[in-house]
Amino acid sequence: MGMFFNAVRSALFVLFMAVTVIPWALAVLVVSIFAKGNVVYWMCVGWLTTAIWGAKVICGVHARMHGTENLPDSPVVMLPKHQSTWETFAFPGLMPHPLCYVFKRELLYVPFFGWAMARMDMIHIDRSRRSEAWRSVLAQGKRFMDKGHWVIMFPEGTRAARGERGAYKSGGTRLAIATLRPVLPIAVTSARCWPRKSFVLRPGVIDVSIGKPIPSTGREPDELMREVETWIETEMRRLDPGAYVG
Repeated sequence: MGMFFNAVRSALFVLFMAVTVIPWALAVLVVSIFAKGNVVYWMCVGWLTTAIWGAKVICGVHARMHGTENLPDSPVVMLPKHQSTWETFAFPGLMPHPLCYVFKRELLYVPFFGWAMARMDMIHIDRSRRSEAWRSVLAQGKRFMDKGHWVIMFPEGTRAARGERGAYKSGGTRLAIATLRPVLPIAVTSARCWPRKSFVLRPGVIDVSIGKPIPSTGREPDELMREVETWIETEMRRLDPGAYVG
């Protein structure tokens, strides 16, 4: 019976997102004719915050923050655990500075959602052209961080199932070292409530734990990423011990 109610509530949540995103995205497109940058960004964050509010009210998905005292005042490269869509939607509303996501260019073609994203200060890359993609990440990442933005990159690349560890890639630490910015490791237990590749949400609490910024000066990308990975995966086991065996 619980699964049935979760499915019904999740269907209502998806409907809620579909009904709200269309007028919101159209408003963003209109406003973007006259404004850009942070104005458009915070308009989009307004919808993302609304979606997270919908997940809370409709599906009973709550968030609990740890380590907010570790949030710095200056730009960083955020390196979060990636388990579901939840953190993609939630982080812009939880962080004190504008976030600049690195994402594949294909998302720009998603109706309404992608169109609005195209108007924001984000780094969209063509993954089929790896060297060109890295040059774009480096150039745009430096430019946006110089403006005060935080760059967010998911080191596992794609979502990992609850209790699993993806392959941590060093693109984020490489960017941090090249721009002389620290990295910020973050653990998040979102798959507890919003499973990977699913829109059937379960009520519960998602823990978000923010680690201390790690300086990148004088470090090697792979070695720094191993430190990030160790912290995140150790913290994941502390926050969600029931998801891990052995």
